[in-house]
Amino acid sequence: MIRTARRRHATSGVMIGLTYLAAILATLPLLLILLHLVKQGASSLSPSFFTNTPRPVGEAGGGMANAIVGTLVLIGIAVAIGLPVGIGAGLYLSEKKTTPLAHSVRFLSDVLNGLPSIVIGIFAWEFLVRPVGHFSALAGGVALGAMMIPLVTRTTEEMLGVVPTSLREAALALGYSQWRTSVSIVLRTAPQLSVFRTSVRSLRTVPIDVILKVGMARG
Repeated sequence: MIRTARRRHATSGVMIGLTYLAAILATLPLLLILLHLVKQGASSLSPSFFTNTPRPVGEAGGGMANAIVGTLVLIGIAVAIGLPVGIGAGLYLSEKKTTPLAHSVRFLSDVLNGLPSIVIGIFAWEFLVRPVGHFSALAGGVALGAMMIPLVTRTTEEMLGVVPTSLREAALALGYSQWRTSVSIVLRTAPQLSVFRTSVRSLRTVPIDVILKVGMARG
């Protein structure tokens, strides 16, 4: 019995060591590439890199100011389109859970969440790029906003789902209308409850949630 337990313990230790070794071998090339990029690129970082535009091919210098500004414009358009629609749809799904329209919106949101981004890109190209004959930040922002809508919708519904029903009933009993209860009470309370629930989770699950949310946001 004791000999068997020792053999199992030794075997477990060897396998765990091999697992760590395999993880190190898998990540070592990535770490070496990252260190090389940091070493070679750190000397090129300067204030002019963020304020100047790219120079023609073959000329030294230049910067990424146009890319930075373009990214901010693109994200701004996407947020202006995706957040209001997504939050409004999520609020409706939370308040009207059993209506036929809510079931349809929920189903379409789940379908769009699994839709490849290339399909939305083709849609934006067909209706926003092809008619005008050139690409634009508006077309990209609309495409990105369309990808944000289903994700924001389902996330908002889940966040609002943690708000107790008694809180809604208390607001209605005090004379608040339903729309005012949803906007003034439910929307303000949901983020606080979500933060509290996240803070009491195991530390082992928090990094996983963060990685998943970042991956979903990047599309």
